[in-house]
Amino acid sequence: MKKGLIALAAGAFALGFAEFVLMGIITNVAAGVGVTVPEAGGFISAYAIGVCFGTLILVFGHSIAPKRLLMAFMLLCFVGNAMAALAPSAGMLTAARFISGMPHGAFFGTATIAARAMADKGQEGRAVAVMVLGQTLANTLGVPFGTLLAGMVSWRAAFVFVAIWALCSLLLIWRLVPQIEAVADAGLAGQFRFLGKPGPWIVLGAVFLGNTGIFCWWSYVSPWLETVGGWSAATLPALLVLAGLGMIVGSQLGGRAGDRLTPGWASAIGQGIACVAMLLIYAFSGSQVTSAVLMVLCCCGLFFPSSAQQLAMVEVGQGGGEMIGSACVQVAFNGGNAVGAQIGQAVLNSGAAYNLPALAGAPITAGAVALLALYALRFESQYHKKAVTPRA
Repeated sequence: MKKGLIALAAGAFALGFAEFVLMGIITNVAAGVGVTVPEAGGFISAYAIGVCFGTLILVFGHSIAPKRLLMAFMLLCFVGNAMAALAPSAGMLTAARFISGMPHGAFFGTATIAARAMADKGQEGRAVAVMVLGQTLANTLGVPFGTLLAGMVSWRAAFVFVAIWALCSLLLIWRLVPQIEAVADAGLAGQFRFLGKPGPWIVLGAVFLGNTGIFCWWSYVSPWLETVGGWSAATLPALLVLAGLGMIVGSQLGGRAGDRLTPGWASAIGQGIACVAMLLIYAFSGSQVTSAVLMVLCCCGLFFPSSAQQLAMVEVGQGGGEMIGSACVQVAFNGGNAVGAQIGQAVLNSGAAYNLPALAGAPITAGAVALLALYALRFESQYHKKAVTPRA
């Protein structure tokens, strides 16, 4: 494995930790800044809004060499999380979370370009999967560790940790990532020219629908494990680590599938796995064994398409829009997360059991499978065959 990919994975870990750790420490944070837990949900939303706005960084920074951009994104991650650790009020923490989210989509868009450039020919999908692995590990190990820090020290310690990690990642990128040429300068309007065709919208629509469907269920996985699966609250940390292992396996298998097939078909397979898993979750998750197995299967499907979807959007954006295209995947991903949680909440508010959100989400994710199959059959060939990978 090339050392530069490890540096990219370290950066992805920092951003994944920053995004998801609040879900494990939200009660501590709410008490610390004097707001209710529902009000503290605004800190999660502030990060997501930052992700969307931060993508605009690439509009003006596309002509800068990827290595320099990646270092700048880690510096911004450090600043945002350091501000969060020191925030004296809810307003300041909201601002800090917005800043923390700004480099997220832009980093993954740029890191995808860098990973492709560092990859051996024919192994671009696996290289991007190594980078995405950092985000997966943030869910598997980082969030439980952050929750532990909040309980043993303070919720502020979790943000101190990720700020220091971001600074270390900046140094790793500086030392290990080679110089890579900036993407073609197509001008301001030229960066968005690729959006005038249906291909990219189909892929982004699939990312949005796929994650909307999955997060109908995943947003409430803890109470589902307890009330439907029959697990105790004390076992949840270990079960979530198990879910993270499913994400890791899915990410690596998806990277290999993207190299063997095409990004479109690999993404469709991953979304299909998740769709089937959610139907099985609704019907057969009433025991500890089946709930654990089906959770791992669905998490595998959740991250199976990650690298393939990033590569698909790099391909459709070739000619100057590669970074914007890849970054848009993270915008669609986060949008799906937010909408899926709301749909799941609406289902549960009707008095339904915790397995019903999986049934509600399955047809939405099936829509993603259909869109990806359409893309692979009708549109992908015009992009995939022309794709040119710059080399480091």
